[in-house]
Amino acid sequence: MSVTLFSIAITVGAYLLSRKVGKRYPSPFTTPVFFSTTVIIVVLLSFELTFEDYTLAKDIMTFLLGPATVALAVPLYKNREIIKKHSGPALVGMILGTLSTILAAVLLAKLFTLSSELVASLSVKSVTVPVAVEISTIIGGDPALTAAFVVATGVLGTMIGPWLMSVTKIDHPLSRGLSLGTISHGQGTAQAAVEGELQGAVAGVAMGLAAIFTSVVVPIIIPFFI
Repeated sequence: MSVTLFSIAITVGAYLLSRKVGKRYPSPFTTPVFFSTTVIIVVLLSFELTFEDYTLAKDIMTFLLGPATVALAVPLYKNREIIKKHSGPALVGMILGTLSTILAAVLLAKLFTLSSELVASLSVKSVTVPVAVEISTIIGGDPALTAAFVVATGVLGTMIGPWLMSVTKIDHPLSRGLSLGTISHGQGTAQAAVEGELQGAVAGVAMGLAAIFTSVVVPIIIPFFI
């Protein structure tokens, strides 16, 4: 129990620290996902705690993802008029963004002559793990590899995405939320929520719609590549 409470305290503390550091030193390396993950790993290694020791704390915090996801409905409802107003362009952007990330991953994998299993596993890297794993199984991918690619995509997306959009002058809250939710699934949605209420709401919708769209389109187009 003491290890579990200590692990939860480490996680919460690392997140709060990442928020403070990120505000003072904005950088892809000070985003909460990357910075807090690094801090947690360093602390666990310092105290010689294994992932198994951390598992119970992880399960408790993961359970809270359910209520947290449902809570996204509140900012979604509060910003419903803005979302309705831009629903057409946003839907087109989500579809094109989803298709782009699928094709980019597949074509890059083919360029490096990776195996069909890797191509299939990479194709669903931008949707949340439970959905990606199921799709991967259907199209001949490796669920374990798929999960790893999804997590890596989320981390890189939250690190590079906001910085890249700022550099390219993409400042509209709806656009930023849409991009992060479409490409970086749950981790991107969490980062969008840090930026603002509207960004988080739009990212949550984009994440869900992108998962549905990917579930339909990937089993159809991937066989042509593998």
